[in-house]
Amino acid sequence: MLKVINAGIAGGRVKVTLELSKIMTEKEFQLHVEQMAKIGGWQFYHTWNSIHSAPGFPDNVMAKPPRLVFMELKTELGKVTAAQQRWLDILASIPGVEVYLFRPSEWEEIKKVLLG
Repeated sequence: MLKVINAGIAGGRVKVTLELSKIMTEKEFQLHVEQMAKIGGWQFYHTWNSIHSAPGFPDNVMAKPPRLVFMELKTELGKVTAAQQRWLDILASIPGVEVYLFRPSEWEEIKKVLLG
C-alpha cells in the first residue's frame, strides 16, 4: 500500500508525494545506494550471489581513503539475521571502520555518509 505524505494543488496541477520507501525492494534500494556511492567517489563491492559465502556478511563494502564502510541494507520490514548482527557487531568493534544498517527511509543519512 502507498502512503500519501503530501498532496496539494500547485499551478493548476495536482501534486502528490508518495512514501516510496515502503514499497522499495531490497534490490531497488541496493541500486540507489550503488549509484550514490559512485557519485561520492567510493570504490564499491557488492556480493551478487552469496550462496557459497559465509552467512551474514554485510551487503556492501566501500572504500574511499581514509574511510572503510560496511553497509547492510534492508527493506523497511526486512529482518536482520543473527549471523548478520554478529558480523555487524564484530566489524563495528574495529577502530576506524564504519558500519551501518540502513533502510530506505534513512536515505538522507545514507547521503550524508556517502557524500559527506
